[in-house]
Amino acid sequence: MNKGTVYLVGAGPGDPKLITVRGMECIQQADVIAYDRLINMELLEYAKKDAELIYCGKLPGKHALIQEQIHDVLVEKALQGKVVTRLKGGDPCVFGRVGEEAEVLAYHEIPFEIVPGVTAGIAAPAYAGIPVTHRDHATTFTIVTGHGRQEKGQDYIHWEALALGSDTLAFYMGIGNMHHICTELIKHGKKSTTPAAVIEWGTTKRQRTVTGNLETIEHVAQQANISHPALFIVGDVVQLREKIRWFDREVMASS
Repeated sequence: MNKGTVYLVGAGPGDPKLITVRGMECIQQADVIAYDRLINMELLEYAKKDAELIYCGKLPGKHALIQEQIHDVLVEKALQGKVVTRLKGGDPCVFGRVGEEAEVLAYHEIPFEIVPGVTAGIAAPAYAGIPVTHRDHATTFTIVTGHGRQEKGQDYIHWEALALGSDTLAFYMGIGNMHHICTELIKHGKKSTTPAAVIEWGTTKRQRTVTGNLETIEHVAQQANISHPALFIVGDVVQLREKIRWFDREVMASS
């Protein structure tokens, strides 16, 4: 039996032009594309006309296909000899569960390739005029999952290490948990005046950015009705936005 190949591909953060050349090749060659909610749907226009498109997206709190079902789909299609592209938002190795999917494929001895993508934690701030590192402001950068709920016993974050040990923090999936995040950072040593930003729909024409500090950002985001998908950035680099913001000005100029 000839097994197909599975490509675990990062689609980038939203702007379809930010997909890698290799990622685009995998879309164009695929017999089956299993895609997530946050990919830009324009990318599917590059698929073969007869490619099978399978939606695997998960809304916060709602699951279209649970992870085990996704594993089954990848294995089933590959065992049929098909070329399968698993298309994920951002980079598949950054909260994309690519490790779990690769483990399943390895167990079934199915050939696979991991294709890195541009991650939102770097790209969205860049589009907002916020470099995550800067010689004068930040030499360390940490990506954090932000949805762990303390009341559910899901908060496994070492807050003191984050508050004192990293200059720039990027919280993914943390928009609904901002109060807890800000409280813990201040409690463990981060100054309440530390600049912060929330970036909604980063790198797309719908991108919106609001800024404040650890004490005010939750209220600012609420007043602006910021919602998923959004990235929460904490660190002195946020103050650079007023000097080097470019994307939102470009969008405004073209509208």
